[in-house]
Amino acid sequence: MEQIDARGQACPLPVVRAKKALSAMGEGVLEVLVDNETAVHNLEALAKTLKVEAVGEKRGEDAFAVTFSKGAAASDGQAGSAASCPAVDPAPTGGRVAVIPSEFMGSGDDELGAVLMKGFVFALTQLDELPETVLMYNGGVKLACTGSSSLDDLRTLAEAGVEIMSCGTCLNHYGLAEQLEVGEATNMYVIVEKQASARGIIRP
Repeated sequence: MEQIDARGQACPLPVVRAKKALSAMGEGVLEVLVDNETAVHNLEALAKTLKVEAVGEKRGEDAFAVTFSKGAAASDGQAGSAASCPAVDPAPTGGRVAVIPSEFMGSGDDELGAVLMKGFVFALTQLDELPETVLMYNGGVKLACTGSSSLDDLRTLAEAGVEIMSCGTCLNHYGLAEQLEVGEATNMYVIVEKQASARGIIRP
């Protein structure tokens, strides 16, 4: 069994290191040690993206492990099914991605910026071709959380099949992890990957 100690490493390093190790591994078991639940969820999401089995385990205070099983090892019962991971499949390559990095649109007056951003999110729902993914990070994650005036529009997008993804590190920074109401938490690797493979990017 190969092991990666990613404790103390910021997002997206645990995901990047795990992906590299799994790509180089023909079959076998990889254990990744991390120190927070956000990293566990990010690694489980990676497992589903790569279609390998993975299971997360809490081993103590700020001590977690995610065990990946690849190839023949996956049938040995050493890891749970990735289908149970709280993650979403990546958007198809070539789709359009809307990127929202703030709760305000533009700079100069935050009150005006908030009004403009609400209008921007509503306008996304009116496009003839909806984006396949909406990515939110930094203050943008607040739009998907309790109290946001854009929740109804984001729900409309989600119900139409649009992925709504918020940066998990950002949610934790603002103390909003438990207040996320639309979509899923994600990590910086996925945020970069989505934009890199996008046919077009829509920005406020």
